Amino acid sequence: MDELDELVSDLRAFRDERNWLRFHSPKNLSMALAAEVGELLAELRWLTEAETVDLSATKSEAFDRVQDEVADVTIFLLLLADQLNIDLLAAARTKMEANKVRFPTAE
Repeated sequence: MDELDELVSDLRAFRDERNWLRFHSPKNLSMALAAEVGELLAELRWLTEAETVDLSATKSEAFDRVQDEVADVTIFLLLLADQLNIDLLAAARTKMEANKVRFPTAE
């Protein structure tokens, strides 16, 4: 079992221990994902481009808040993919191959 599979397994256990599966329909998980993306955007809203680029270097409270929101986005995305039986890594690879065709390099 790789780290991603282990994380999904831990997320399922956390969900199941709290009897939350009934709340985890694809629709509800999509809405929760959108809400978390909104919270991520709110953390970055008033920062300059330079401040957003420097976040990881500063390790500030702002970085910690952004990291927490990225984690929330990741968790809901993983739960959504799990509910829909989507292999995220395979889907991303397939999408990248399609993007290479759609957006060829300038030659």
